[in-house]
Formats: sequence, structure tokens, C-alpha cells
Amino acid sequence: MNIALIAHDKKKELMVQFCIAYSGILSKHSLYATGTTGKMIIENTGLNVYRFLSGPQGGDQQIGARIAYNEIDLVLFFRAPLNAEGYEPDVFSLLRLCDMHNIPIATNCATAEVLIHGLERGDLDWRDIVNPKN
Repeated sequence: MNIALIAHDKKKELMVQFCIAYSGILSKHSLYATGTTGKMIIENTGLNVYRFLSGPQGGDQQIGARIAYNEIDLVLFFRAPLNAEGYEPDVFSLLRLCDMHNIPIATNCATAEVLIHGLERGDLDWRDIVNPKN
């Protein structure tokens, strides 16, 4: 599966801790992240992560384009809802794209854990039908 990892500044450390905790599962998949989040994950976990631009430089939009082309199977987007003023357009854009293309998305750690456990159990294998890997 192709998994996108995005975190607002105040949630980046939580994303790193999440990736450490679930590195065994995540290492079996292709990981993509916005620039700074990806850098922090790589430095702290050793996971192989393809990095896009940072969020403010267009990384969210690059991931959104991958979603639109059905190249992302799961999105983990840890957002800081209390500091959302400048982020709202990016958040709503990604949420809309995920809804349009039937991509599971978690916007907090609790939901991300449910999706990761489901991923390991095979609950998301239906994505292989929608997005077959050659």
C-alpha cells in the first residue's frame, strides 16, 4: 500500500512517535510524506520515506495530486485543529479528495491506530482491487 504521512507542526513529534510504534507495519509499505514530516520520520525511525515539498511549499498539493490519480491508498494526517487558521484550505482539499476517491484518512492518532491495525489484518486489501500493483 502507498501511505501518505502529513503532520502539522504541533503534531510532528506525535507522528514520529506513531511511526516508531508501528514501524514494523509501516516498513512493509511505501511511505510518502511532506518534506519536514518525512525528514523527521527518516531521522528518528530509519523508515524509507519518499519526501515531497514541505506543506507550505506545496507538499500537501503534491500528495493531493497523487490521491486524485489513485496512487495513494491511505492517508494519515495529524492536524492541529486549534491552530488551523492558515491550514484550513489544505485540510479541506485533502479531505475532499479522499472522500471523492474513497481513500481512508485519519486526522488524529486514535483513528490512525484503527486504520493501521486494520491494514495489518487485511481490512484494506480491497484497495488492491481498486489500485492494482503490477
